[in-house]
Amino acid sequence: MDLQLSGRVAVVTGASKGIGLAITRTLLEEGVRVVAASRKGNADLDTLAGENLVHVPVDLMDPEAPGQVVARAVEVFGGLDILVNNAGGPPPGVQLPRMSFMTPTDDDWREMFEFNLFSTVRAIRAAIPLMLERGGGAIVNISSGSARQPAPMNVDYNAAKAGMNNLTKALSEEFGPQGIRVNTVSPGPVLTAWWTKEGGAADIIAGMAGTDRDSVMASVAPEMMKLTTGRLVDPQEIADVVALLVSPRSASTTGAEFAVDSGFLKAV
Repeated sequence: MDLQLSGRVAVVTGASKGIGLAITRTLLEEGVRVVAASRKGNADLDTLAGENLVHVPVDLMDPEAPGQVVARAVEVFGGLDILVNNAGGPPPGVQLPRMSFMTPTDDDWREMFEFNLFSTVRAIRAAIPLMLERGGGAIVNISSGSARQPAPMNVDYNAAKAGMNNLTKALSEEFGPQGIRVNTVSPGPVLTAWWTKEGGAADIIAGMAGTDRDSVMASVAPEMMKLTTGRLVDPQEIADVVALLVSPRSASTTGAEFAVDSGFLKAV
């Protein structure tokens, strides 16, 4: 299928690893010119280097950073058609999961919302005028199945993502008539550094369950989270949905949420 994306300009946040890296790679393969934002580059992102990729090293906790990334797209590629707000998860230096509402402090809540919601708000605020100049655009916000399946674990993260879902609907209503489509993709547990890195979620859960990290990812976590497929999500499976949503082939899709979660979300 030709997604009709060749020559378009995209900003992808959190682009150096995991879901963001998969999205960046997929858009490049479709002929998109990509501004990839992340705190640092790495060897995986370097393998994608070429004339259609620009890396902007920024800390999205800085209120000025989202606007700077969007401005870079205009500077290098002349405009903006696509925004993928993927950066999220634990703020820098934070380890998840947190198992109780009583665990995060006020500062923890502020940091979680800065990283997972306010950085998205700021990026969209900068992007919309540029998209309107070009007659429209597509925004995809990467949320979480936990936004709609509340639990005591990671309650601050879940609340930030619930805010993102509401934001997506509101933006779609306001700017859909002007040609800007806004949708949400809600992953379940994805096989990324959040789980796999040393001291990450797999290690934390392994310590609680009295098992090893490999067993957590292979069976303990899927069973604990009642994943229908019995496995964690592959980042490429998220990227494939994002690519379709930002494509003109999805011209009538806006204000929608797509669960790519191995059957995590059970609600109707």
